[in-house]
Amino acid sequence: MILTALVLAGLASLVHVYIFYMESLAWTSPRVRATFGTSREEAQATKEMAYNQGFYNLFLALTTAIGIILIVSGADDAGTALVFAGAGSMAAAATVLFVSSPDKRGAALKQGVLPLLAVICLAIGVALQV
Repeated sequence: MILTALVLAGLASLVHVYIFYMESLAWTSPRVRATFGTSREEAQATKEMAYNQGFYNLFLALTTAIGIILIVSGADDAGTALVFAGAGSMAAAATVLFVSSPDKRGAALKQGVLPLLAVICLAIGVALQV
C-alpha cells in the first residue's frame, strides 16, 4: 500500500510542477489563458499573483518529492511526514477550490484526486505496519 501511495504522490507532484509552469512561467500565453479561461488583460493583471501561487504549487511538489526520496532511502518517519504534509496540502487546497469556486470543480478534481488517494493509501499503509 505504501508503494501505491508513493506512486500516487509522485504523480501528484508532477501535476503540481506542471501547474507551477503554467502559473509562474507561461501565465500570459494563449494556451494557458485558454486553460484558465482568462483574457489577455486578466492574465496581465493577475500575473504577479499567479507567479506567486505557482511557487506554492512547486514547493508542495518538492516537499512531497523529498518525502518520497526519504522513504525510499529508509528515513520512513521523516519521509512519511513530508508526504503527508505535501500531498495533504495539495488535497486540502483542491478541496478549498472545489468548495469556493463551483465553476472550477473540474480543475479541483484534476489537482486533488491523486494527492487525496496518496494520503489515504499512505495512512492505510502506515496503519498496517503498526
